[in-house]
Amino acid sequence: LTPQSPASAVSANYISDRMLCVFLTAFFASKLEHESKHCNGKGFQRPGSSAFDRVYTANQNCGHAYPTFLAVLWCAGLLCSQAPAAFAGLMYLFVRQKYFVGYLGERTQSTPGYLFGKRIILFLFLMSVAGILNYYLIFFFGSDFEMHIKTITSAISPLLLIP
Repeated sequence: LTPQSPASAVSANYISDRMLCVFLTAFFASKLEHESKHCNGKGFQRPGSSAFDRVYTANQNCGHAYPTFLAVLWCAGLLCSQAPAAFAGLMYLFVRQKYFVGYLGERTQSTPGYLFGKRIILFLFLMSVAGILNYYLIFFFGSDFEMHIKTITSAISPLLLIP
């Protein structure tokens, strides 16, 4: 990525990440609808129903996390390297699914998914920062560390699989 070309073409990995995000959101919404109907009623407010409250809270938590995820995913992919960003994005979607399913059980079951998701967001954020720093190094000093950054992020991204 050079200062003259601020964005590159969107790859199939990003489209697949976005489609998986849509499918997960639909899955979460269907679970919410199922619990709402299961709790004998038509509305979404069921005081005293712990199962519905857990599903509703998990759905809200996942919905509130997606804007941050999408922002750092796109920045990391456009400014740093697409392959590790796409891999981290797929891992994040898997982790949010694990978080959601864990939240339906006991609340302590959702903790590993939550912590793993935070680590992936941090990785994507650091990739974005590295891409921005490289942009300014090119712009002000003419030094390009893009290949080094891509090598490092490609080597570190499989470490995201370690729990």
